[in-house]
Amino acid sequence: MTIDIIMALSLFAFVSSITPGPNNLMLMTSGVNFGLKLTLPHLFGVAIGFTVMIVLVGAGIVQLFDAWPMSYSVLKVLSISYLLYLAYKIATATAINKQDNTEAKPMTLVQAALFQWVNPKAWTMALTAVSVYSPTGSIIAILIVALVFGAINLPCIGVWAMLGDKMQSTLNQQKYLIWFNRMMALLLVLSLLVAV
Repeated sequence: MTIDIIMALSLFAFVSSITPGPNNLMLMTSGVNFGLKLTLPHLFGVAIGFTVMIVLVGAGIVQLFDAWPMSYSVLKVLSISYLLYLAYKIATATAINKQDNTEAKPMTLVQAALFQWVNPKAWTMALTAVSVYSPTGSIIAILIVALVFGAINLPCIGVWAMLGDKMQSTLNQQKYLIWFNRMMALLLVLSLLVAV
């Protein structure tokens, strides 16, 4: 892999990682509601899960879609359904940053890693990264793509979690937090437009 390809991949990884999408909106929401420290497992789960996803997509998991085209449609329906469920949970959350609420918890590392498999933007990013920047499909090229993406993705998504954490003091009043959560739920639903 040439330096030009790595530079182009780095730019693609930066732009696709820093722009709004389900992961970033959920990380910002978690930062607002739980603070940065409790959001860290969610943050690392996204970064690790997505990096593993790139490796598995590059290793040929996408061939399942070619062998069973219906599986892609099933994945799409499951993805959209799950994201709508998450948007509902976010929109109806109240006082989740309060000490007395035991129901609300931030996403765990494993939950966030598994979420990548139903995240339409993650699929688009992984498929594009592998097909454009590792067209030969060699394991070395796939690992380089995954490592470059992982190294750039983590700080980019971290910005969203930190932004949420910084917004926490502004949104410490119940009514503001409720409206923020509803707005984030709406944006999460709108982010699905690329998947439909």
